[in-house]
Amino acid sequence: MKLSIERASLLKALAQAQSVVERRNTIPILANVLIEAEGAQVSFRATDLDIEVVDRTDAMVERAGATTVSAVMLHEIVRKLPDGALVNLSEDGASGRLTITAGRSTFSLATLPKEDFPVMASSEYSTNYSAPAADLRRLFDKAKFAISTEETRYYLNGVYLHVSTSEDGPVLRAVATDGHRLARIDAALPAGAEEMPGVIVPRKTVNELRKLLDDDEAKIAVSVSETKIRFATPAITLTSKVIDGTFPDYTRVIPQNNTRRLEVDASEFAKAVDRVATVSSERSRAVKLSLDEDRLVLSVNAPDSGAAEEELAVAYGDERLEIGFNAKYLLEIASQVDRENAVFLFNSSGDPTLMREGNDTSAVYVVMPMRV
Repeated sequence: MKLSIERASLLKALAQAQSVVERRNTIPILANVLIEAEGAQVSFRATDLDIEVVDRTDAMVERAGATTVSAVMLHEIVRKLPDGALVNLSEDGASGRLTITAGRSTFSLATLPKEDFPVMASSEYSTNYSAPAADLRRLFDKAKFAISTEETRYYLNGVYLHVSTSEDGPVLRAVATDGHRLARIDAALPAGAEEMPGVIVPRKTVNELRKLLDDDEAKIAVSVSETKIRFATPAITLTSKVIDGTFPDYTRVIPQNNTRRLEVDASEFAKAVDRVATVSSERSRAVKLSLDEDRLVLSVNAPDSGAAEEELAVAYGDERLEIGFNAKYLLEIASQVDRENAVFLFNSSGDPTLMREGNDTSAVYVVMPMRV
């Protein structure tokens, strides 16, 4: 194998590949990236056996071939090369080495046989559709903060992507919850997705997928089966196993009869919560919200460290209410609001609280209160 490629193209392809690779693994080949050169293209494939990413880019291929080399090491080398450098990669099977040259720099890396590299078995996908990158980015970005990190409830360690029905008709819906807060985000249902099985997309896949979704104009080809999900652009294909488990019935958690309505400037609210939470104890991080007519007082009382209080002008016309929350949860939910105002809907100090952006019901958040 022998090829030349621009540093910027090579770095971009390797960045995606090396982030999939597990740093600590007992199978040496899984630390490697599979480089395959043919025609005028070179592809870089990496896997941790649960996720596989293939990144294709243009290159001047002098001699077609394939080999595997340490993904992290090659990425580090290319990262440290000067901007605009032309990078030459060459490997002859006999030496078991990949030689990298750029300008006056030469590196030689050990390789492992390409035959040993595990390629994820192709699956028969029952559903295939294409969706705008911006829609998918919104679905996953707004839901992922609520993914559970508790390994025992593994079925909550991802985003539940499924077809559902909203007030306006069928939607593509993403839901994540950890039992303390919940995010439910809707997008227009793409043509062809109507029969899609509901799947739980793992957290690592959600994070890796983010790199495919930066271009607002891009269309992402999505393929789904009972066990796998694949996202593809012309340059990158990301395939992932889905979590084998049943996502709980989240609709039971979303309150329907919360009538006490608070409207507040989302950014001012987040800053005020952040300020008063400075003195809260690390363990509980509890913030109390005291609501009166058009007035909200945020307060923290931590016997060990001190107290804080801040008042905000808000729109609230219901009876007096005092309710406590974990400051971290309030901040994460408030930071999801794209518009100016956040609307909180309360029932009582012991019931789950609903949050949305104005009257928009396509993004709904639920947060459980805590005793203060």
